[in-house]
Amino acid sequence: MPKPEIEEFAELLITEVRDRSIASCDMLLQPGSSSPPARRWQNKLSSGSAKDLAITMIPDCVDDALFHLLHAIDSGVLHVSFVAGSGNVVDLTDEGIGELAGWYMGAGWRSKYSQQRLVDDYEDLR
Repeated sequence: MPKPEIEEFAELLITEVRDRSIASCDMLLQPGSSSPPARRWQNKLSSGSAKDLAITMIPDCVDDALFHLLHAIDSGVLHVSFVAGSGNVVDLTDEGIGELAGWYMGAGWRSKYSQQRLVDDYEDLR
């Protein structure tokens, strides 16, 4: 049985990242949802194949989950430290200055580092 601290981490990870991501993606499927990902999904639902829809949804759902993880770190709900290749330890909540989720979604981390498909709905904000 894991230590109580590990169980606390697991509960926060599931509720703050997994459950919020599922709820967020479920909202994209609601009639009247007009965000860019929702419109993308609606277009694929009405005109594409199941495979086209899945190809569209997979990176959106992954990005949503990572956004919620980084938001939980930004807000201090999940307090995480990272050990860099140099051996330096960085407190992500403090050093990230509450911007990790924004840097991920809006500042180009995905397009800069990802080798997989993505749609950058925020590229016009840079």
